Amino acid sequence: VQLQASGGGLVQAGGSLRLSCAAAGRTFRSYIMGWFRQAPGKEREFVALIGWSGAATYYADSVKDRFTISRDNAKNTVYLQMNSLKPEDTAVYYCATKGPGSYFNVASYDYWGQGTLVTVSS
Repeated sequence: VQLQASGGGLVQAGGSLRLSCAAAGRTFRSYIMGWFRQAPGKEREFVALIGWSGAATYYADSVKDRFTISRDNAKNTVYLQMNSLKPEDTAVYYCATKGPGSYFNVASYDYWGQGTLVTVSS
């Protein structure tokens, strides 16, 4: 499956952005989808995950109550709505399809998008 992330940009602290990840190839609805991020000089970290139907979601503590993951299986797209952004949210954001393993573990994900840069200024 091919993943294309978009929607990143420069925003002031307290602002909002919505990231999109469009999937092409195999059946999108069969994948559990995740968002990760990687800040400069840091390891890639889990942000959010959504189940096949969208009913189940999980978030990193650092983004809980500020970010919302959703999906539209008819459009083969997963979204990440980011509100109340902070400078520490600055990172390249990646979407990925989940395989076996823990949801917060990078190694549990099979296919990755190219990433989209989010920069939050103070």
